[in-house]
Amino acid sequence: MPLRDSRAGPRVGAPVGIAVLACLLLARLFKYWELGPLDFWWGMAAIVVAAVVLGLAAGGNFAARLRADVRATPARKAGLGVVSAVLLYAAFAAGRLAALRLFPFAASGITSVYGLKTGAGTARLVLLLGLIIGPGEELFWRGFVQDSLMARLGGWPGFVLVAIAYTLVHAASGNIMLVLAAGVCAAFWGLLYLARRSPLLNAVSHTVWDIMIFILWPL
Repeated sequence: MPLRDSRAGPRVGAPVGIAVLACLLLARLFKYWELGPLDFWWGMAAIVVAAVVLGLAAGGNFAARLRADVRATPARKAGLGVVSAVLLYAAFAAGRLAALRLFPFAASGITSVYGLKTGAGTARLVLLLGLIIGPGEELFWRGFVQDSLMARLGGWPGFVLVAIAYTLVHAASGNIMLVLAAGVCAAFWGLLYLARRSPLLNAVSHTVWDIMIFILWPL
C-alpha cells in the first residue's frame, strides 16, 4: 500500500514523478539555455506553468491548501516574504564579494548568468519573473513537492530531498557559481517553508528576490 497521511494528499509517487519530469526539462534548459524554439526565460516560464498545473491536477489538497494560505493573514505573510527576500539579497551581496576574492572563476560565472538577460527586455523579464517564474517555482517546489514529501517522510527528509534536487538541476549548466547560488536559495527557501509552511510567504520572497537581483540591483 502507498504511504499516505490523514490529509488525503496525492500518493507520494505523484509529486516525485512530476518533480522528476520537471528536473529533466530544467536540466535540458540549463544545459542549452533554451528549450526548443523557446529562449531561456520563455522556457523556464513554460516549465513552471506545466509543473504547477500538473501538481494541481494530481489531486489531493494542493489547491485547497493554497486557498487557505492566501486567506489567512496574507498581509503579514507578504511582509515577511519581503523581509526574507531583502535578507537573502544581502547574503548574496556579501557572498559575491567573498567569492570574487576566493575563486578565480567567480567573475566569469556571474557574468554568464547575467548574460541571459541579453535581448530579453526588461518589461518581459519583470512580467515573467513577477507573475510566473518567481511565484510558480515556490508553489511547485515548496508548496507541492516539499510539502508532499514532508507529510510522508518527515519535515527534514522532505526539505533535504527537494534542496538536493533543486540544486542538482542547475549543475547541467556547468556554471559553478550558478550551482552554488541555487544551493543557497534551495536551503533558504526550503528552511523558510519548513518553518512557516506558507506557499504565499515563499512565493513573495522568491519573486521579490528575483526582481531585486535580476532587475533592480544586479550584483
